[in-house]
Amino acid sequence: MNLTEPLIFEPLFMERVWGGRRLEELFHKPLPPGQPIGESWEIVDREDAQSIVRNGSLRGKTLHELWTEHRLDVFGSQAPEASRFPLLFKLLDARERLSVQVHPPARIAPTLGGEPKTEMWFIVENDGDGDIFAGLRKEVTREDFEQALKNGSVAEKIHRVPVKAGDAIFIPSGRIHAIGAGNVIVEVQQNSDTTYRVFDWNRVGLDGKARALHIEESMRSIDFDDFEPELTRQRGNMVVESDYFHVERVELKDSIEAVPKGKFAIFTCLSGAVECGGFHFSPGDFFLLPATMENREIHSTKADTTLLRTTIPSP
Repeated sequence: MNLTEPLIFEPLFMERVWGGRRLEELFHKPLPPGQPIGESWEIVDREDAQSIVRNGSLRGKTLHELWTEHRLDVFGSQAPEASRFPLLFKLLDARERLSVQVHPPARIAPTLGGEPKTEMWFIVENDGDGDIFAGLRKEVTREDFEQALKNGSVAEKIHRVPVKAGDAIFIPSGRIHAIGAGNVIVEVQQNSDTTYRVFDWNRVGLDGKARALHIEESMRSIDFDDFEPELTRQRGNMVVESDYFHVERVELKDSIEAVPKGKFAIFTCLSGAVECGGFHFSPGDFFLLPATMENREIHSTKADTTLLRTTIPSP
């Protein structure tokens, strides 16, 4: 197959009680009217949610079809063995703070009927009290936390981290966390949709009822030895280097080879503008550069252009 251009996908918009309209304001996303949109699933391969290619010879194909029918051409020979594309990319608009939650570690997830999820957040926009919560405060024990659940003081037990645009944090499975109000975030994560809510600020859902909590599952999943994690420290271009994904922040002055031939990468435009394969991308745009695409140059077309480049580590 002769792939001559990057692959662009149709986003899927998710209504959330804590969402807003800033994905429309900041990135001109065509949000459905009158709904609080908290998440834009930009690249996803799940049974109940599929990214659809909107350009080129593969137009109309799902990401799952690319993964199962065109894996070598799109993802290269070093793509991991998995039944589905192993990552999920989102934009989040937290008009209000999210619930305090946790994702189950790999050793626990099967016993709970869920999937493990390790993720990272890159802060694109920060407004108001948009701190984040990650890990426990020092010396908080399981017993302390159980008592906090009973008296409603959970927020006092979680480590609160001030953030600004350009910051990033790694959220491994088992780390208790929440996104504060006022953040717009790029999220790169394992392909999982298992989240256990342990505390929701006494909020009601879109149906006017208190949202379900998952206390038992959360208590089995939380790492009670995870105290006051720090924001990631960028090393060269590398923002996060994990077993599941590598995320780099690239300041583009002129042009670069996107990724060596034979490998694929997913790019997120954060600022400025870029051109690749005859297509132009602005902030909030995502695109996949296939492993077999010949012209692998990405060109900056505006000053102060910054991208995130996400790759999957070789097995």
